[in-house]
Amino acid sequence: MGFATFFFSVLIAHTWDSLPVTHESVSITFSPGVGGLMMKLSGPFFNDPEAPKGPPGKPFPALWNYEVVEAFFLDSTSVNYLEVELCPHGQQLVLLLSGVGHAFEQQLPLSFNATISGTRWSGQALLPWRYFPPNVNKMNCYAIHGSGDGRSYEALYPVPRKDLVEGQKPNFHLLQYFQDFSLQSIMGDGWVQPESDLWKGKR
Repeated sequence: MGFATFFFSVLIAHTWDSLPVTHESVSITFSPGVGGLMMKLSGPFFNDPEAPKGPPGKPFPALWNYEVVEAFFLDSTSVNYLEVELCPHGQQLVLLLSGVGHAFEQQLPLSFNATISGTRWSGQALLPWRYFPPNVNKMNCYAIHGSGDGRSYEALYPVPRKDLVEGQKPNFHLLQYFQDFSLQSIMGDGWVQPESDLWKGKR
């Protein structure tokens, strides 16, 4: 059976608190892959902070402290979700979470390649189906760069201005702001997500 010819493309055009970004937006496209979901991204390369001191293609702990693009896939009924972080220098980080911020697996292997060309970078990763929790129905994407006071946190689905409170800080685990998403919209209505040994026993 061939793949469906569907895809899902997004632009990260706002900061985490709903202000327009002042540079070119990061673009992400999800499409069918062999044994998983293909994630392709393209965007500006800031080279700030400096590159993580780890080999390209390998997991790097606390990668969120560097320049990264992230994708989250959530089953809102169980609060199980997949977090994927990709760095322009080639490092990656995959986390499986059950409950808000509670990772039970991390630093899983991932097929990921990144290319830097001047002031831009692009990347491609294959997200294995076994990494996805059952019944994914929400998602969000993020981009982070910069250092110190110049650190910028950007979101596909940001916190609405009306919901902000004084002193609030960026938090990418505010699952209530994730929006509807269906893997079947990419893979086809008749597609059934393969079962995963990684998620057995997780409610």
